[in-house]
Amino acid sequence: MVTFFAAVLHFLTTLKQLIQDPEFKGLFGVVVITLLIGTIFYSQVEGWSVIDSLYFSATTLTTVGLGDFHPVTTLGKVFTVIYI
Repeated sequence: MVTFFAAVLHFLTTLKQLIQDPEFKGLFGVVVITLLIGTIFYSQVEGWSVIDSLYFSATTLTTVGLGDFHPVTTLGKVFTVIYI
């Protein structure tokens, strides 16, 4: 049990250090903005729910690409090529 708490404490300490790092803040901001752009685009153009759009954006950007969603409009396909 002590090992678990030590691991949690180490994780929280590392997370605190990351949050204070300017490079991490910049990268985190870029990731959030990129996910928001994709989420808004797919929900508007493809007509997906916000959750489905966020899910597709995340799986696409992480190159997991599960294939359960895919753009059907020409604009959606072109955007996805650029988005990737």
